[in-house]
Amino acid sequence: MVSGVAASMDGAAGFASADPGFDVLPVEALLAPHEALLGRIKLCYGADRATFERDLMPLARSYAAFVHLLPATPDNYFKTPGGLLRLGLETAFFALQGTDAHIFSSKATISARRELEPRWRTATFVGGLCCEVHRVLSHLIVTTPEGDEWPSFLMPLCDWLQQHRALRYFIRWRPRASEVRGLGLYALPMIVPPTLLEALRHDDGAIVRQLFASVGGVPQYREHNVLDDLVRRSLALVIDRNLLASADRYGSPQYGSHLERYLVDAMRRLAASHSAWTVNRDKGRLWFGEDGLFLVWPAAAQDMLAMLEADQLAGIPKAPDTLLDILLDAGVLLAQADGSRTWKVFPSDAPLEAVKLSAPAILLAGIEPAPVALARPVQRHERELVAQVPAPPPKPWREATKRPESPPASSPQLSLIEVDDADAAVQEEVSGPSTHAAALPEGPVDARPIRLRAPMRLNPAVRQSLHEAIDALNDPPATTPVFTVREGVFVPLTEFERRSIQPAVAVRSLNDVGMLHKPSQAGPPTLSRDVQGVPAVGVVILAAHVEGLDPEAFISESGTTTPGA
Repeated sequence: MVSGVAASMDGAAGFASADPGFDVLPVEALLAPHEALLGRIKLCYGADRATFERDLMPLARSYAAFVHLLPATPDNYFKTPGGLLRLGLETAFFALQGTDAHIFSSKATISARRELEPRWRTATFVGGLCCEVHRVLSHLIVTTPEGDEWPSFLMPLCDWLQQHRALRYFIRWRPRASEVRGLGLYALPMIVPPTLLEALRHDDGAIVRQLFASVGGVPQYREHNVLDDLVRRSLALVIDRNLLASADRYGSPQYGSHLERYLVDAMRRLAASHSAWTVNRDKGRLWFGEDGLFLVWPAAAQDMLAMLEADQLAGIPKAPDTLLDILLDAGVLLAQADGSRTWKVFPSDAPLEAVKLSAPAILLAGIEPAPVALARPVQRHERELVAQVPAPPPKPWREATKRPESPPASSPQLSLIEVDDADAAVQEEVSGPSTHAAALPEGPVDARPIRLRAPMRLNPAVRQSLHEAIDALNDPPATTPVFTVREGVFVPLTEFERRSIQPAVAVRSLNDVGMLHKPSQAGPPTLSRDVQGVPAVGVVILAAHVEGLDPEAFISESGTTTPGA
């Protein structure tokens, strides 16, 4: 039936491979070796022969016509002729089987769920069937003996072979091909008829939306994609089973090469939803500076393993070092020039061990608002940067030892300014101890910076978000929507939301520790204020919880002006 697999990795697109190639077979002959698996799919679908032939068999035939006898990989899982067909059918079977343990459209009525369940099951079968079809469009070149190349974006492989009346065809693997799962969406219309997609579209289109997101590898952060969960779990199980079988028959396969997608997906989900993965947050995992994006390791690996364990994916290694090897081999992470796999970063005084992303967009693309990098390299401490500022050139020894002239009698005497102990310590640390009285500045002295002073029992995520919002008061007024009012500091709820904190959680946490001004005892602690010409809902932080403000200049909690205001 099959003579061999092309192994050539180079040559022009129009040059036919030298191996014997693949025999051209009809669709029924392609599906014949998988008759037992198709029987298991029918039993899992729970319908009679006529319904199964009407609903699922056309999809299996269309998929077989598109992928024919193509392998899934050149030298890894499902590498034999017909491997991609087998991979799709097995994943579709296990994904369909997994629908029995899930309730789709849980908010719908029982009668509505009864109508939607068959659609969800069919869509899940399609998602499993087409989960790896993108490989056909990105990794393979198919040619006839005459050298004609298959236009894979235009028609199924079986149809193209029939048009050319070919009896044999050849394949070549593209060198250094990248995995682009979004290409699967171009092949989907050649496998799934438009009438079925129209039948799956119902109400808000959640079924088709989750199906396309799963096939295209598009993460959905605002909607739980149950369909994609089933497909990803089934695909990991199928690949793991095939690798174990290949180890017994063909030697050692390449373990771990298929796990990159799951690891990157876990990192993206954590960056979008986990509070500890907020960029440049104190004691967080992600640090973004002028020199790139760094991930604290192995703490980040433990978060990833916990998420993947919750996903119940098969074949995921448990050691952080193994995850690091996989991500380095895939080019997701970068090693140092000397071969070291980790980097030292200085988000604070103590250095941390971290790994470096090859591109910040791997994790930060799609996060709104876009994270802003620190105005310094993460690998260099701030003190180290201060130390690198060139010192003024030394004066000649005669000029340095010359006594300063006395000021004219008419010169006004400068007033003394009390220096805070903490400020003096910082000045001594940066500039060195002074052996004489420091010269007083000629201009006005900067006011103390405005900082948050919150109780220790405040939610840490809310504390960090509010700290960043309050700190913006030190910037020019036009750059921040946070401002002072009679009762304290007004903070719009959007300031919490854009930092991935639910406004309801922030309001409840702040109210529990008594930091909010309440317009009325019976009403909610929120109020509306005009922010740059637009009404905005927010909360007022009492002035007593903000350093750098004069509490006597604000209205007290009882609503009367404090003395000295």
